Amino acid sequence: MARSGGGRSGRSSAGTRSRGRSARPAPKDLIGVLAGLAREVDGTVKRPPTRPAVRTKFQVVAQLIREERARVKTDEDLTQAKREQELKRLDGIATMLAKTAARDTSLLSLLADDARVTDAAREYKATVLRAAGREAPEEPEPVAPTPPPPGADKRVVPQSVLQRQMVNPFLAPDFSVAAARQTVEPLRLAGWELLEPLFRSFETDTSGTPSCMDLPAPGPALAARMGVPPGRELMPHQAALVAAAARGHRTFLLADEPGLGKTAQALLAAQAANAFPLLVVAPNVVKSNWAHEVEMWLPGRRATVVHGDGNTVDAFADVVIVNYAILDRHVGWMGELGFQGMVVDEAHFIKNKTSQRSQHALEIADRIRERTAHPLMMALTGTPLINDIEDFRAIWQLLGWIDDDKPLGPLMTRLEEIGVTPVNRAFAPAARSAVVDMGIVRRRKVDVAADIPARRVADLPVELDGAVGRSIRAAEAELARRMVERYRAVMATGHGAVPGAGTGDDAVAGIDLEVARRVAAAELKDSVGKTKGENVFSVVRRIGQAKAGLAADYAAQLARNVGKVVFFAKHVDVMDEAERIFADRGIGYASIRGDQTGAARDRNVKAFQEDPDVQVAVCSLMAAGVGLNLQVASNLVLAELSWTDAEQTQAIDRIHRIGQTEPVTAWRIIAAQTIDAAIAELIDSKSNLAARALDGAVIEDGDAVSDVQLEALVALLTGALEAEDGV
Repeated sequence: MARSGGGRSGRSSAGTRSRGRSARPAPKDLIGVLAGLAREVDGTVKRPPTRPAVRTKFQVVAQLIREERARVKTDEDLTQAKREQELKRLDGIATMLAKTAARDTSLLSLLADDARVTDAAREYKATVLRAAGREAPEEPEPVAPTPPPPGADKRVVPQSVLQRQMVNPFLAPDFSVAAARQTVEPLRLAGWELLEPLFRSFETDTSGTPSCMDLPAPGPALAARMGVPPGRELMPHQAALVAAAARGHRTFLLADEPGLGKTAQALLAAQAANAFPLLVVAPNVVKSNWAHEVEMWLPGRRATVVHGDGNTVDAFADVVIVNYAILDRHVGWMGELGFQGMVVDEAHFIKNKTSQRSQHALEIADRIRERTAHPLMMALTGTPLINDIEDFRAIWQLLGWIDDDKPLGPLMTRLEEIGVTPVNRAFAPAARSAVVDMGIVRRRKVDVAADIPARRVADLPVELDGAVGRSIRAAEAELARRMVERYRAVMATGHGAVPGAGTGDDAVAGIDLEVARRVAAAELKDSVGKTKGENVFSVVRRIGQAKAGLAADYAAQLARNVGKVVFFAKHVDVMDEAERIFADRGIGYASIRGDQTGAARDRNVKAFQEDPDVQVAVCSLMAAGVGLNLQVASNLVLAELSWTDAEQTQAIDRIHRIGQTEPVTAWRIIAAQTIDAAIAELIDSKSNLAARALDGAVIEDGDAVSDVQLEALVALLTGALEAEDGV
């Protein structure tokens, strides 16, 4: 057999060489022809670059394999043995092409259903068919191309996704699920407009019935069955939703108030439904927190976070997390990856169906339902359902309860079973109940107060992206490098202690912790009052500035979901940035700062306490950390970390005090993969200082501050030493 691209000159192409010198197997043996061409392509791709003619040959062979497989499966003249033999030969050629594509993954794009087929490819396909003794089909009349969907020009397919597709690039999507879904045609309700009465039923029904479906009582072994890791405990209200998923319920509008653990419920519901791979769509500010929660609650599962064009995404992960802002770039491959479930966090973000993010989320949800019989679909939002029920039109559609015109499937069946039409007064409460039973779950803190701590600190990891994030990481690296040089210099003199010196769990293999602490102490001393160059104080300061927008963004979400929120920061510029964001978003705020007069401060406190339009109190951690009663709120955001647990506790005590009727949640914004995370851990580890003081070990607050600062530098130094030594 002659090889395209082979011979002496090495210049022949798929379009000319194959016509004249392709192998000529027995007439009508198309499979034999395709096998020879596949070997030619494989041999040529081994010698890059892959020329356009070879790419055309690859695409045509792949198309003919699909078509021949479909023909063999339906050819009634073939015996079963012959059919199996032919299919086995075709599978062998497909495997050969898959190996070829592994050498040049750009070939995979030619296998997509919407891949462009050039005139040269059509001509070459006819040539191959004639070489096998087949009649070339007549080409259809060209049709005008359909305009691309919005944002199509931005769409990308990450390399990892191509690698996943390469596992079996010829496996066609199975649309039998969509074909098998039954459309419930209305009988009694035929001709009635039903969506508006459904929405209005949540406003007109004043029976006082809560908007929460009946949930099963979780069994005592539920946590063990779900694989809840040791040290983690499901609260009763969380376990009830997970139990519903374990019993087969697959659509949820989870509208619990913030602080009741919606993220954990969604992840464990996915575990109960085996809904992996799972897609999570969330605001950017909580994207990293989702990955953190997967690590905590599902230690056997892998999570991957999509950034930008997805160059670092792991398409083989169990949980794929993407934020709304970049969804337009990834909607194409996300609809085809094979997700078994989808969670949309802060689902009120898609209430405007005309927005691109809403359209993209709905498109992905529809494509998941086309490919999966019973996918887990969850919409998470803390916004009360009674605010504006019309806003939930898109969410109901995301969950598959309705389409643009009417209720679907189970919901339509439930409405038919009511036995009355929308003109009947009995319709509204029954219709409302039917929708709630589809999967609406709404609990308030006050409703489950006995299940949750009266006060808790919840960490919200955020990632510092872009130039600011890179600059901060570079500053940390420079600070660590300077301390490593000092450490190496001390050790080189032979004045170090015993390697690995330390006490108990403090010891780090191969590192002299006594020397590390001396180096950190020297760095801390040099940093005090230093105005030039990077030091621990300047790095922490820059981290606080970088977190300002993310912290304000999350506080704005809380304000929309639960009402009043207290926002604490240490520095004026962080407060300024937060207030700018609140003003831009139309969120009323009151500012409580150290440079105010007493009268101005009292006016702002009163406005926050009494004015319903003032949703956020922006407070200085030093000026407002003591002496204020802000218990009208039960949520606060700590935008910047203090150096002591005492400062943090004083801030929390502004809302956790006599008169507070709800459990309090303090949301601590942590910059992941920076010294910020180490400081948070140290503050928590030192939180028993107050208790020790009560036992008689009096510890000055200044000692606690310097202790945390020193240990933060020790952690930075030892981390750098471990990285250098490969520990």
